[in-house]
Amino acid sequence: MGVGTLPAPGNRPGNEPGDGSGNGPGSSARKRAEAGPPHPPCPSTPVREARIGGSSLGGMFVLELTYTAPVERIDAALPQHIAWLEANYARGTFLASGRKVPRDGGVILAVGEDRAAIEALAATDPFALAGLCEYRVTEFLAILTAPALDAHRQQLPG
Repeated sequence: MGVGTLPAPGNRPGNEPGDGSGNGPGSSARKRAEAGPPHPPCPSTPVREARIGGSSLGGMFVLELTYTAPVERIDAALPQHIAWLEANYARGTFLASGRKVPRDGGVILAVGEDRAAIEALAATDPFALAGLCEYRVTEFLAILTAPALDAHRQQLPG
């Protein structure tokens, strides 16, 4: 098996070989089915009202970077980009990030006051300042979250 390839579903470690279904005793699908439905929101966790009309609660954003330069130029600016990412993790603005596969850009999950603030922040990325990428910013309401993101859960306006 080569780098970056996955075995066929029925041949993954922990699954029963044979039918290729991926539903053997050690499979993720079987474990999820045995665990029952996903947990409901925890009643003790405060649920934020969705941001409406510039409220200070802020929003959740997906920042998608698309490289506009050869990967050699991206790699040369990577240390500055990583320092920028780390500074925004320390501020609590970024929740997750990583490269896209194939490597033609990246994705950042962020929280912020509003779209304008997130777009202004994206413009300070060393990749953007050097003309190495373009950003696409998408705001969404995080009405369901993993327990680790309970503090960012929102409610639909209504």
